[in-house]
Amino acid sequence: MKIADKTVVQFHYTLKDEVGNEIESSYAGDPLAYLHGYKNMLVGVENALADKEVGNKFSVTLQPEDTYGERKEDMIQRVPAKHLQDGQGTTKWQAGMTASVETEQGQRQVTIVKAGKFMVTVDINPPLAGMVLTFDLDVIDVRAATDEEVEHGHAHGAGGHHH
Repeated sequence: MKIADKTVVQFHYTLKDEVGNEIESSYAGDPLAYLHGYKNMLVGVENALADKEVGNKFSVTLQPEDTYGERKEDMIQRVPAKHLQDGQGTTKWQAGMTASVETEQGQRQVTIVKAGKFMVTVDINPPLAGMVLTFDLDVIDVRAATDEEVEHGHAHGAGGHHH
């Protein structure tokens, strides 16, 4: 079966930066699963996977506009330190650390630019924004989506969404 709209795709990936350094890989765990055609995946990755089949292994190099977008300098903000969370109760923030902050659009990952005692300067750009990225992709499974998955707009089960 070829990957098309309303199919659930399971795949492994290795993500590399512009010079080939590995950023992350899914091979240590379950493959990632998503419902194709429902904007649940980076647009460049979804486009690259279209029409592929189980067993296809390939690499695709994507520009920022097809992944996390360009970096925007106006995405640097000052926020009260008490609003930052790291899941471990850290109170001493340092430049380069990542944290989560609640926004009107939900929880968002931020990178600490400068930390003060009460106020912290954060970069709310996605950490990989502005980067040319290479994805090594390995298609593990392709199946027709269930009616429930189509109705919900995402894949269910291993590697997908759990209710």
